[in-house]
Amino acid sequence: MCLPCRQLGVAPSKRYGLGQQAVAETRVTQTGADVVIVGAGIAGISTAYYLGMAGIRSVVIEKDAVGSHASGFAFGGLGALSGSGVPGPTFPVAAKGARLHRELSEALPDQIGIDTEFRRRPAMALAFTEEEVRTARADQGTRRAEIGNTAQWVDGDEARSIEPSISPEALGGIYTEDGAEVEPYKLVLAMTQAAEGLGATVRHGRVTGLRRDGKGGLRVELDTGLVPCGRVVLAMGPWGGGASDWLDVPIQVRPLKGQILRLSAPGPPIRCSVGYAGNYAITKSDGLVWAGTTEEEAGFDEAPTSQGRDHIMGALLKMAPSLSDSRLVRQTACLRPLSSDRLLVLGEVPGWDGVYIATGAGRSGIALGPAMGKIVADLITNGSTDIPLDAFAPGRFAP
Repeated sequence: MCLPCRQLGVAPSKRYGLGQQAVAETRVTQTGADVVIVGAGIAGISTAYYLGMAGIRSVVIEKDAVGSHASGFAFGGLGALSGSGVPGPTFPVAAKGARLHRELSEALPDQIGIDTEFRRRPAMALAFTEEEVRTARADQGTRRAEIGNTAQWVDGDEARSIEPSISPEALGGIYTEDGAEVEPYKLVLAMTQAAEGLGATVRHGRVTGLRRDGKGGLRVELDTGLVPCGRVVLAMGPWGGGASDWLDVPIQVRPLKGQILRLSAPGPPIRCSVGYAGNYAITKSDGLVWAGTTEEEAGFDEAPTSQGRDHIMGALLKMAPSLSDSRLVRQTACLRPLSSDRLLVLGEVPGWDGVYIATGAGRSGIALGPAMGKIVADLITNGSTDIPLDAFAPGRFAP
């Protein structure tokens, strides 16, 4: 059983467990597929799910295990519309993602019987200096004007009345009740099983290249053979840059390492997600305080570090000093895909009819993943999507 399954007490489907590796690889190379999706994180699995909803079967090829990287170890915040490109080109994708998450929270438990632990929760972004107060209020004014964000400024006393753990040194914060969260691995697992029920197949294998077959089709190269197909979706997360050599198109995506602490904390739970300078803390459904995160340029090193732990604890105690007696239960690290301009890489690859890329969500992978999958599924089934994609064009990194 893969590590995320074990830690959550959820049994994976035997069809994509690592124990079926040899049989699965042989079957894939013999049968081919209408659509091959490379990568079984949130973007790849969402694509398979929405293709299945449209009646199109796909084969998802994953070199490790479903949700075994960032999608299985993320925090799972779906909160107020924020992140790179919001306000801006990412906003329509974020809004679509928020709507799809609400729909999935109702559909998946009925379809699969897995509670993805979707819940609404308020959020507070703190300010500790007068300069931070001015910046926060100006930014909120911009967001309210451009995207209709309903968050509001509250002073320090009101902030502490909402969440008593907030530091007495905080001057206030931007407060919203529009936030939400989900348990990421359970979401990916539920969507995987739902996609399988709609005809998708998940197989273990290592993709090593992509070629045209000379007859208008494509062949995905595995280390065990070839998979003939009509369409290919590259949803390889931070490994997406490796496809540059296959495509002869530069894909400027790199890993952004992030670490999270899970803490057993005294006192009442933190029910309002508290944030400051890119860090956050909240008590999740497992009863632990989840605190994060780091943004590290560490290549493909996924190991937790003492430096990451100390950084997160410093931010946590600034936000909520009463948590100084917390006990560290678990520390995790994962790699998120970040493009060189911090925007999504989403759409059809220039010069490759029928090849699509979905990556580059950075810290917003869980929030944006279902929307990215739906957009790619729409491109494959309809040839178009309702979201403007020019800013995310995979060919934009070419000289």
